Amino acid sequence: MLQLRTKRITFEAENINSYELVPSDGAELPAFTAGAHIDLHLSNGLIRSYSLVNDQRERHRYVIGVNKDPASRGGSAFIHDQIRAGDAVTASCPRNNFALVEHAEHSILIAGGIGITPLLSMVRRLETLGRRWQLFYAARTRRAAAFLDELNLLRPNHLTQHVDFDDDRDGQLFDLNGIVARAPAAAHLYCCGPERMLEAFEAATAGRPADLVHVEYFKPKQAAAVEGGFEIRLARSNRAILVEPGKSILDAVLEAGIAASFSCMEGVCGTCETRVLDGIPDHRDRFLSKEEQATNKTMMICCSGAKTKSLTLDL
Repeated sequence: MLQLRTKRITFEAENINSYELVPSDGAELPAFTAGAHIDLHLSNGLIRSYSLVNDQRERHRYVIGVNKDPASRGGSAFIHDQIRAGDAVTASCPRNNFALVEHAEHSILIAGGIGITPLLSMVRRLETLGRRWQLFYAARTRRAAAFLDELNLLRPNHLTQHVDFDDDRDGQLFDLNGIVARAPAAAHLYCCGPERMLEAFEAATAGRPADLVHVEYFKPKQAAAVEGGFEIRLARSNRAILVEPGKSILDAVLEAGIAASFSCMEGVCGTCETRVLDGIPDHRDRFLSKEEQATNKTMMICCSGAKTKSLTLDL
């Protein structure tokens, strides 16, 4: 865990602030790569993941963007309402589930709202590498679009970014299908934004090679499996535990005193990924691809359940 201090809070857009976090001891921070995130361990007991928006070459600070979601379950609202400049913050080391393919000759980045945050760090990296990129950034209004000033400073002489606002389109939908259709065959496509945009992106890119399509979800696809009523066998601990109704596998494991890694509790970050040695999981996560889920080799124990009466896990 990293002990950080909030050096600066900056208004970026309507309901969006950026937070510059620096090491409390002045030491160099762990390195990160474009698209990475850190987990904030908040004093109200919640753990929330936020993408790093600054240049990956920087080792003296981490910068995150936080949207105060009207439907906040205590994370973004707590940060906006409670954290002030000078406050201490505990965070994980950076992890990257949405990595940039640096050798790609052409990258197309599609952002919706606060989804600009991981893509901003990618733009910085692509500019440093001298790679070709295009950014398509959709927001409800200009007031709700964060980091526009920084994007304008990053933009080279040739046009590589297109900013699109809902209230400028006279009811027309953001032309995501057209963006994908016009993309060069060998281009790598990235998308981060609201769920409807991500689902439309996956549908539009269904015919493209999977290794050229990259997406990051902020929220789970469906509710966690808490039906319970099955047994988990822990191979390394040599124990068998009943998962009771109303609890997740992770709940049962932690209550039994077994150490297990976890973070988002929603199946989007990948921290709790666990090898499955026997049995068939009921996958509820957003982290594994459909092909990876079909192999049943691993599962996210924070949200996924069991389709069989028992599961044997590598715990």
